[in-house]
Amino acid sequence: MRYGIVLSVTDARRCAELAAEAEAVGWDGVFTYDALAIDNLDLDDPWITLAAMAMRTSRVTLGALVFAPARRRPWLFAKEAITLDRLSGGRLVLPVGIGTLDDHGFDAAGEPVEARARAGRLDEALAITEGLSGEAPFAFDGEHYKLAPMTLRPAAVQQPRIPVWPIGAWPHERTLQRALRWDGMILQAPAGAAASDPALITQVAAWIREHRDPADAGRPFQLIVDGVTPADNPAAAAATAQAAADAGATRWIEADWSDEGKPRLSGRIAAGPPRGV
Repeated sequence: MRYGIVLSVTDARRCAELAAEAEAVGWDGVFTYDALAIDNLDLDDPWITLAAMAMRTSRVTLGALVFAPARRRPWLFAKEAITLDRLSGGRLVLPVGIGTLDDHGFDAAGEPVEARARAGRLDEALAITEGLSGEAPFAFDGEHYKLAPMTLRPAAVQQPRIPVWPIGAWPHERTLQRALRWDGMILQAPAGAAASDPALITQVAAWIREHRDPADAGRPFQLIVDGVTPADNPAAAAATAQAAADAGATRWIEADWSDEGKPRLSGRIAAGPPRGV
């Protein structure tokens, strides 16, 4: 099991400081989040924030929960990802989804808000990002995007691609199948449930084993769950994360999105990951 934490603040300078603190106490990954304009929230650009985090760390995995490629030109998304992968020395991952509906980066800017259209753009953007991550010219002819042969140089550090972790919204087959085509799944629980529920993780892990292409058996696949554990009770925190690991999760991401999450963030980072002793 690997342990990451979401920084529920988006000030780039502060995120860089917190990322350095998280690395120093043993967290394995540090994540920001990606949105353009949400009412009453201050939001710095995730790529610039991650660049600042990369410059203050040397070991932790970096990413955003979650990137929304559907409102970006995919070749620009690819260039930004490749650049950050190189800046971080190959530590970037790409958790991705169709984007939250309360982000006015969609409706106010005239971007598609209908889920099927955004999902189609997401799939094509991922194909283009993968194609442009290598050193050979890449062309694309899709429903939403068309690209004449292009090479982005220099190439990404991670080959054959930067790892992609799509949202898998249980039990929606289309999102689950999308995740299987890539490198991991960010588990999204049904309404009223929690992604950290061991019973749900067991069910999803079994589904992955049943539906994954046997040809991919030798390729690592991550099942990522998020949750909240107490900073002041290491044993209880470790027990919660261990139950998720026993059920089949491979990565735990501490993600407190509550109003109390921000003032508690520094203390939760300092307490360290919910790793068993």
